[in-house]
Amino acid sequence: MFFRKGQVLRIDLMPARLFTKTGLLTNTMKKKIAILGSTGSIGTQTLEVVRNNGDVEVTSLAAGHNTKLLEQQIREFCPHFVSVGDEKDAADLKARIRDLNIPVYCGMEGLLRVAEDPESELLVTAIVGMIGVRPTIAAIQAGKDIALANKETLVTAGHLIMPLAKEKEVSILPVDSEHSAIFQCLHGEKREQIANLWITASGGPFRGKKREELQNIRPEDALKHPNWVMGSKITIDSSTLVNKGLEVMEAHWLFDVSFDQIKVVVQPKSLIHSMVEFVDGAVMAQLGTPDMKLPIQYALYYPERRFLPGDRLNFWEIPQISFEKPDMETFKGLKLAYEAGRRGGSLPTVLNAANEWAVSRFLSRQIGYLDISDCIEDCMRKHRVIDHPSLEEILQTERETDEMCEEWFRSR
Repeated sequence: MFFRKGQVLRIDLMPARLFTKTGLLTNTMKKKIAILGSTGSIGTQTLEVVRNNGDVEVTSLAAGHNTKLLEQQIREFCPHFVSVGDEKDAADLKARIRDLNIPVYCGMEGLLRVAEDPESELLVTAIVGMIGVRPTIAAIQAGKDIALANKETLVTAGHLIMPLAKEKEVSILPVDSEHSAIFQCLHGEKREQIANLWITASGGPFRGKKREELQNIRPEDALKHPNWVMGSKITIDSSTLVNKGLEVMEAHWLFDVSFDQIKVVVQPKSLIHSMVEFVDGAVMAQLGTPDMKLPIQYALYYPERRFLPGDRLNFWEIPQISFEKPDMETFKGLKLAYEAGRRGGSLPTVLNAANEWAVSRFLSRQIGYLDISDCIEDCMRKHRVIDHPSLEEILQTERETDEMCEEWFRSR
């Protein structure tokens, strides 16, 4: 499911690998990648992996509004062209790099250009939100392998993405730490021998609290994740457990298992990134420090493993690893995600779109913390589900959900 037929052979036939002075492996032929979301958390860490290895060429980059950081990336990695959020950002970036002969595009047109970049082999989708759906589909249609860090793509359009990837013989390589962990545990195993997937969650900054204790939570409180350093939107999603719900839906599509086979377990230290339970009772787990560069590098070089600088687990210094059942009544975003995933159709799009709207309003202090899940639930209850939505119907559902959110906000 995850690698195209002949992919391993293709890697085996690459030119001889050489050791550098740092001990890292390099190839005489560079792998070529494009990145959507290069100035975000996953994007910057992807470029750090590229920097550390030295045998990957970055052919194009897409970012949002951080033109200052994008300029630095352009000067270091020399992409053939780039894209930014809008025309104002494009004008600013063109002024910054006027000494360089690099085309600058913007908006959805720019994202699609990067996705379809004829020079790239693999697209890293590190962009946040449903805006990543169209570029991901375009990249697959263009025959690009996908290093997938945009979970909204499969949450809303998994029924379109996975068959298309199979048709185009394109690899979908998971970058989320949880899905990368499952992917690694399944290496060499058979899907039909899976009993359960155990997706781990840290529990976020409010683990153990009840709903009445969350009434006055501020954005700065919710942005204090105990283990991971991530972008603001995904950090809020982690605190509400909506992010874990999105990961459950993504796992359903990536690994072709039922929702009854996908369990969430709280592992507060984030040492176990996820586990696979097999029909014979054996459980395989992938452990490591909470460092996103590991799953990023694994996706870029799969099936090869390479040295990665950084901390290592010291099992002599770990007194215990504990587990807890998630509280889906207090953090009902996870419960709603299971409901949306099981119903399918356009309902996952409603959950995702309402969550994006609500998180944005919470970060701007227009609504409260508990309002996030309340808004999602209200929109899900009002939506009339489309069973097998097309891409246009998915995008229309997103627009209609935004309107429902605004209506919910006005009626409060």
